[in-house]
Amino acid sequence: MTNNEVLVAGVDSSTQSTKVMVCDARTGAVVRSGRAEHPDATEVDPAEWWSAFTSATDGLLDGVSAIGVAGQQHGMVTVDDRDAIVRPALLWNDTRSAAAAADLVAELGGPQAWAEAVGLVPVASFTVTKLRWLAEHEPEAADRVARVMLPHDWLTWRLTGGEPSTDRGDASGTGYFSPADDTYRKDLLAHAFGGRSPELPRVLDPAAAAGHTPDGMLVSAGTGDNMAAALALGVGAGDVVVSLGTSGTVFGVSETPAADPSGAVAGFADATGRFLPLACTLNAARVLTSTAALLGVDLAEFDRLALSAAPGAGGLTFLPYLDGERTPNLPEAAGSLLGLRRDSMTPENVARAVVEGMLCGLAVGLDAVRGYGITVRRVLLIGGAAQSASVRAIAPVVFGVPVVVPQQGEHVAIGAARQAAWALAGTSEPPNWDTDVAARLPEPSAGDVDQGEHIRQRHIEARRQVHGL
Repeated sequence: MTNNEVLVAGVDSSTQSTKVMVCDARTGAVVRSGRAEHPDATEVDPAEWWSAFTSATDGLLDGVSAIGVAGQQHGMVTVDDRDAIVRPALLWNDTRSAAAAADLVAELGGPQAWAEAVGLVPVASFTVTKLRWLAEHEPEAADRVARVMLPHDWLTWRLTGGEPSTDRGDASGTGYFSPADDTYRKDLLAHAFGGRSPELPRVLDPAAAAGHTPDGMLVSAGTGDNMAAALALGVGAGDVVVSLGTSGTVFGVSETPAADPSGAVAGFADATGRFLPLACTLNAARVLTSTAALLGVDLAEFDRLALSAAPGAGGLTFLPYLDGERTPNLPEAAGSLLGLRRDSMTPENVARAVVEGMLCGLAVGLDAVRGYGITVRRVLLIGGAAQSASVRAIAPVVFGVPVVVPQQGEHVAIGAARQAAWALAGTSEPPNWDTDVAARLPEPSAGDVDQGEHIRQRHIEARRQVHGL
C-alpha cells in the first residue's frame, strides 16, 4: 500500500460462500481477496456466515478504512430478546413457504393489492412468507422472536455491535417494505406473523454509515446482492444487466417504482436512492450444463455444436423450465422441446435450441422490465454462462440490442466495497470507479434483429400453447 492509498473492503455473503474484495477507494482496483465456503443447505445457522467471514478476512483487513456487506436477499434471520438466534435462517431458495405465499396473496386482496403496497407479489423466496410459515409451523419459536433481519443486516450488526440497520435496497425484498414510500408496512408484517410485529432494522440512506467495528473501521449501510452488482457495474440509463448464473436475473435502474401484479417483475429499490425493477428465472446456466450432460459432451463441445446449427435451430423451440419458475404463473412448469422432426433431431439443433430457449427466457424478463421506466439501449452480460462462446454469439441476436461483457469479477463484493468508499468519502455520489469491459460483442445487424424477433415470437407462442401464457 502506498502512503496515500486508502483501502476499503466489500463482502459478498452469498448462498454458497463469503467473498471479500479489498479495493483502492479512489480507483476500485482490487488489491487482495479472500473466500470461504458456506454449508450447502436452504437453512443455515447465521453463525456459519460469521465463521466464513472471519476465515475469509483472516489477515486481509490490515489497513482497511471502511467495509460494506452485501448479502443474499430475502433470507429470514430471527433473534430473541437476548439477541440470540431463535432458529436457523431460512434462505431465499427454501420453498417450504410456498403455500404461505399463496395464502397471503389471497388474504390481502390479490396480486394487484400486494404490488401496489410493496412492489412485489409474494412467492416462497420472500421473507414475509417465511415468517408466516414460522408462525404456523413453529409457533413456540415464533413467540420468542424479538427481531427479524436479513443476512446482510445480521452481519452488519455483528460487525458494529450497535443498533441493527439495513438499506432500502435489501429491505425492498422482504414483502413488508414499500420502496415507493420508503417505509415499512408493519401492518403486513403483523398480518403475516400472527398479529405481532417484531422489531425491524432502521433503514439507512445509501451513503450512510451503520457504525464502526471495535477497532474503528467504518461499516457502511450494506445492501442486497443484486443492488451491489448494479453499483459495481455503474448501471445507468439505458443499461440492463442480464446475469447468467445458477439462476438468471434481468435488472436495470429506474427513477420510478415498479408494481407488477403478474409477479414477473419485482419492484426493488437500488443502492443509490433509485429503483431496481428485476425479473428472475431459475433456469439459466444449469440449462446449458444439463443439456451438455445429456448429449454426453463437455461445454466446449456443446458450444461448437450450438454454433454449427443455423439460427432457429431447424425449427426446434425449447422452453427451459427444468426447475419450474419462481413466478406465480409457472411454479410447477417443466421443460419442453417442440417442433421435433426426423430431419431436425440433430445434436447441433438441440444445442442451438437450448441456448436460444434459455436466452428467450431472459428476453421475456427484458421485455418485462422495459415496462417500468427502462429504455434498453445495451445489455451487460455477466455470470458464468456469459463466458460461453455460443451464448456470446447468440445473445445479441435474441436480445436485438448491443451486448457488452464486463470483466469477470466478484461484482457483488466490489459493489459493497464501492458503497463503503462512498460512506467513507461522505460525498453526494459514489466514487467514479472505472468499469472495465472485457468484450463488446458484434452489434446485431438488421437481419439479426429480424431473426431474433422470429425466434422470440416462436418462444412466446410455445409458452402460450404449453402454459397458457
